[in-house]
Amino acid sequence: MTLAVNPPIQQKPLSVDEFLARYGDDNRYELIDGEVFDLEPTGPHEQVAAFITAKLCVQIDQASAPWFVLQRGLLRPAGTRMTAFRPDVAVVNRDELSQESLWADQSILTLGSSLKFVAEVVSGNWQNDYARKVEDYAVLGIPEYWIADYAGLGGTRHIGKPKRPTLSICTLVDGEYEIQPLWGNQPIISPTFPELDLTAAQVLNAGRL
Repeated sequence: MTLAVNPPIQQKPLSVDEFLARYGDDNRYELIDGEVFDLEPTGPHEQVAAFITAKLCVQIDQASAPWFVLQRGLLRPAGTRMTAFRPDVAVVNRDELSQESLWADQSILTLGSSLKFVAEVVSGNWQNDYARKVEDYAVLGIPEYWIADYAGLGGTRHIGKPKRPTLSICTLVDGEYEIQPLWGNQPIISPTFPELDLTAAQVLNAGRL
């Protein structure tokens, strides 16, 4: 069965300012090219995001890195008027925040240099995670991007056939992501967190009830 991508929830394209006025206090929505998408934060979806967050926080603490994990903050790429991403998990470099003009008053980042890592937990809008965000996060220069498809929703060209839960590790090389899909007990090799000792299954199974 092919899972249809959920349509945007409104017809009239919105600017970022209009989106913030209408949805700024609700962290279940993001804006892509003027279209508002529901991030569908189900219980299992949030369990996977929370598991990733917990493991990364341990690594940050052990390394005494000047980073922290931001959940559900907005990424409004500089120079865009119609897009505001809301990564499920984002690792922020505290040392770069002095360059962020909106940060002091709002939980909004505009520069890719402020981010060391992002992760998206796949929902019905899987095409955004596998296509649009792969392109835009790479353009922003975010070094590492995980796509945690715990329910195996993505297209077969991304996760194989038959479909199965897949963790895709995207590593920035010469301005583009090299994508390594992982399954089962395959180990995660993270350039941002080299001491991380996890398998794909541990991340993907975090959403089980």
